[in-house]
Amino acid sequence: MEFSKLAAPTLRELFVKQLESLILSGKLPIGSQLPSERELATRMQVSRAVVNAGINEVASKGFIEIHPRVGAFVADYRRNGTFETLLSIMEYNGGRLRRDEVRSILEIKMELDKLAAKLAIQKATKEDIDLLNSRLQDLAAVQTPEESAVAAFNFYHELALISGNLLLPLFYCSFKVPIFSLWERFTIKNGLGSLAESSGQLLRMTEARDVEGAVKSIEEL
Repeated sequence: MEFSKLAAPTLRELFVKQLESLILSGKLPIGSQLPSERELATRMQVSRAVVNAGINEVASKGFIEIHPRVGAFVADYRRNGTFETLLSIMEYNGGRLRRDEVRSILEIKMELDKLAAKLAIQKATKEDIDLLNSRLQDLAAVQTPEESAVAAFNFYHELALISGNLLLPLFYCSFKVPIFSLWERFTIKNGLGSLAESSGQLLRMTEARDVEGAVKSIEEL
């Protein structure tokens, strides 16, 4: 078993985590005003620099709105959040996604996969198909659910790159963390070869320039 390096969190990271937890738990309700930076620094026994940097980070995730010369207020993060907001929610929930979040992610991913496949089918060269085959072989050789998630990401990310759409690969990277979690769960439930089988079907449809077949295989998955 491989053990990863341990690293102690910084004071800013601890501040951000505590503030997000207070918001997500409802202890700091939407619309409520945060104490001043000076007061927060005193209460939490950290420097104002830590508080300022932490508040700005939490604000960038959509949890807080900062009004100059007025103060910082808890925002409706489901209306104003970014993808970073979802990652914070996942961390707060112990890395797990709720049912409605899972469904929402899969709905978006399915449409992205369809677009990537349609464009790739139009543009894929023999070298592109060979590269997808290489990614598929990596996926077929995995030994753990974690390896399966990484290999599956590499396959679909490659498909997005082949599509020629400049934004699709960026969208895939944005979904990397929650998609890894879902693919691991999928593999645990259906077996190590399950993702390789479904991805292989998509590759065959791509190689055959069969748009309808590719879309069907994505919807079935």
